[in-house]
Amino acid sequence: MDKNIEAASSEEIDWGGSETKEGKVTKKLETLSKNVHIGLAKPLTDPVKCSLIKGDYLYFHYGCDGQDDRGWGCGYRTVQTMASWICHNCTPLKNQFRPPPSLPEIQQALVAMGDKPGSFSGSKDWIGTFEASLVLDYFYDVPCKLVHIRGGAAELEQVAVEELHKHFEKHGSPVMMGGDMDNSSKGLLGVCTGDKGSYLLVIDPHYCGCQLEKEDLQRRGWVAWKTVSSLHQSSFYNLCMPQTARKTI
Repeated sequence: MDKNIEAASSEEIDWGGSETKEGKVTKKLETLSKNVHIGLAKPLTDPVKCSLIKGDYLYFHYGCDGQDDRGWGCGYRTVQTMASWICHNCTPLKNQFRPPPSLPEIQQALVAMGDKPGSFSGSKDWIGTFEASLVLDYFYDVPCKLVHIRGGAAELEQVAVEELHKHFEKHGSPVMMGGDMDNSSKGLLGVCTGDKGSYLLVIDPHYCGCQLEKEDLQRRGWVAWKTVSSLHQSSFYNLCMPQTARKTI
């Protein structure tokens, strides 16, 4: 079960899902918050190195399109955030604009590719970084680099941080991160390194509720700098890094 779920106790949310069943991202997505990290102070006043996302994106989270995916949809939402960056910053495939795929479309694509059985469509099964790479390649012809981090302080601080610095400097696109013991998918928008360790700029898809301004999302910690040392030290992690350098507009 995904953690960090914020209950929408006082908000009115339409969980009907009638529009999402048609496989379309609905007009509700036109109101999604954009570039929610902007204005967030860096975690270090004098960093040794700081590398950030380049370009625009939308923040996708639980229930943002009317489909109730609480507890299982965090990977899908992170993929949608990554896809929104591709839509905003990359040359359209065959000169055609392709909006971020809906959850049903993601599932149907994985079935069509032969990665999942037919029963996967309409299920509440999770997806991870490997599935994310397949989906982005399928819809946008964007290959992804998958990096496996075995876990532990040294591996996370050295291998993961260095890979992320290289990625944001060259490609500038959001990264998906997921693991085994820490199985909550998260998006990464930057990395900042100081003399005593590094921080990751995390965008968390687990928010569930009415649309919030970026200042509120930052204040509540849905987009925030997290120390690398705060990650689960016994969990392995995988990184999905869209290779977009040759496709940016």
